[in-house]
Amino acid sequence: MLHNTNVKTLDRVVVRFSGDSGDGMQLAGNIFSNVSAGEGNEISTFPDYPAEIRAPQGSLSGVSGFQVHIGRGVHTPGDQADVLVAMNPAALKTNLKFLKPGGIIICDTDTFRPLDLKKAEYKTDDPVKELGIAPDRFMAVPMTTLVKSALADSGMDLKAMMKCKNMLALGLICWLFDRPVDSVLRKLQTKFAKKPAVYEANAKVIHAGWDYGHNTHSSMPTYRIETADERPGTYTDVNGNTATAWGLILASEKSGLPLFLGSYPITPATDILHELAKRKDLGVKAVQMEDEIAGVCSAIGASYAGNLAVTSTSGPGLALKSEGIGLAVMAELPLVVIDVQRGGPSTGLPTKTEQTDLFQALYGRNGESPVCVLSAVSPTDCFTMAFQAARIALEHMTPVILLTDAFIANGSSAWRIPEDDEFPAIHPHFSTPEMLENGWKPYDRDPQTLARYWTLPGTCGGMHRIGGLEKDAKTSVISTDGANHQFMTDRRREKIARIADDIPELELKGDTGADTLLVGWGGTYGHLLTATEQLNAEGTPVALAQFKYINPLPKNALDTLRRFKRVIVAELNTGMFADYLQAKLPEKEILRINKVEGQPFMVYEITDAVKKHIENTKCLK
Repeated sequence: MLHNTNVKTLDRVVVRFSGDSGDGMQLAGNIFSNVSAGEGNEISTFPDYPAEIRAPQGSLSGVSGFQVHIGRGVHTPGDQADVLVAMNPAALKTNLKFLKPGGIIICDTDTFRPLDLKKAEYKTDDPVKELGIAPDRFMAVPMTTLVKSALADSGMDLKAMMKCKNMLALGLICWLFDRPVDSVLRKLQTKFAKKPAVYEANAKVIHAGWDYGHNTHSSMPTYRIETADERPGTYTDVNGNTATAWGLILASEKSGLPLFLGSYPITPATDILHELAKRKDLGVKAVQMEDEIAGVCSAIGASYAGNLAVTSTSGPGLALKSEGIGLAVMAELPLVVIDVQRGGPSTGLPTKTEQTDLFQALYGRNGESPVCVLSAVSPTDCFTMAFQAARIALEHMTPVILLTDAFIANGSSAWRIPEDDEFPAIHPHFSTPEMLENGWKPYDRDPQTLARYWTLPGTCGGMHRIGGLEKDAKTSVISTDGANHQFMTDRRREKIARIADDIPELELKGDTGADTLLVGWGGTYGHLLTATEQLNAEGTPVALAQFKYINPLPKNALDTLRRFKRVIVAELNTGMFADYLQAKLPEKEILRINKVEGQPFMVYEITDAVKKHIENTKCLK
């Protein structure tokens, strides 16, 4: 046993918690992340849920994981972990591949019983030797025994005691990485405010885990993680779904309109509904509808009545909402559609991540029905892009589809709570009293943006009818005239195109003078940025362009792409955004890096593929 008590300083570290679905790995990981964010660390997390709702306890298919990367310069949850916490033999076996060579393993050896080993399909009674683990990197911790000892006088039964075991592991990790136990206890006190006995039990176990590490030195040194040099402010960690909900609430405040969410629960978007349902104190109306179609149609009705109207879903639900979105396109009503992408098609991989809804967002409606399409690039960016989606919808009178994905929706990052003046006021495109007095019609348009003027039902002088049938451009009565339909189709298309005047230009990172441009969109940003930084550090010049605005593209986007000899698009699908760009740049070959495995990129997958593309194109010349 090592007895090195020196404190080592690291720029960053990756910890992976793993165990059965009921072992509380998500809670332990979330608390560790939150405390680390409070300490000034940058964080990035990746909850890795099993597909089964409740697989047999101790089985390989039931293992749940939570990976967190903390420190400075953190953009991803990390390719591999420095420390793996395994609560049973199955977790050890399935997650060992995620551990760096020489990484530390903390394992509950009380679970190394014959039945546990059999369930995890071990061939011998020595998992450490069978898996080829170096003994000096393996921390054998009798977690079950320690929990029983800590709670011996609690009066709790064994089942209740074992629910606290995740806190034993968390206490040990807090000791290992110099995290303040008091901060952990404050989080637990908030969570169990109405259950003081549960809080007391967990608090005892947290201290037991910390004391075990401190008193035995647990064969390992302790580590101090460097904090990031951030702007002053109040920091917390936030996941993408929560950030999306909060961004919508801010948009409601900045527009002066009540927020309405009509939604149907669907993994992994349901937490947006949960979060907004809590905010009645802010005037939010969150309604769980009977299905996806009712969700979008209720939102359209709320929009007609003057609300900031939102509906949230994932891929299969977006398909069901398609006719409703087309109605909002024809009626030219503001509507925000949040699509948290998951593995497809059909039911697909509900707990896994992909970027395979892009074409559905761009084209998945009958007729010529263009909408604005945005994407968020990180958990915290979900806040900003939800706000922007609402702003564009209200100011340009159009449906806006915001694409996030399971990776950033469930993952979290350190977030500085913004000041009120950091986001602009939103100006809904309402008609004026003067317009109403002078014969306003529903499809009268702003000459600059082509957005029609919004008049709410009950407004004096504003009686009107809109709907799914084509209307005359001048009189706004139902029209089947071909020339008028052509004109209105062109107007609706041009209205979306002109949004490009109201969004930021595309910015580049990395070596902007390089010949190679790496391109991404949405939640791949952290991995692509890290890959870009690594490639440049290794002497392979690369620039990065990450798209948040997809339809329309930023005004400078195509000219920016034309500047580079080599454009490589990396995305978690078979090449949708690459095809989209290729259609707009037929003169340039768009190279591709694609992955459809339900998992985010590994950074090395991107760096290796970029080098291969560069080498292949050099050979062609």
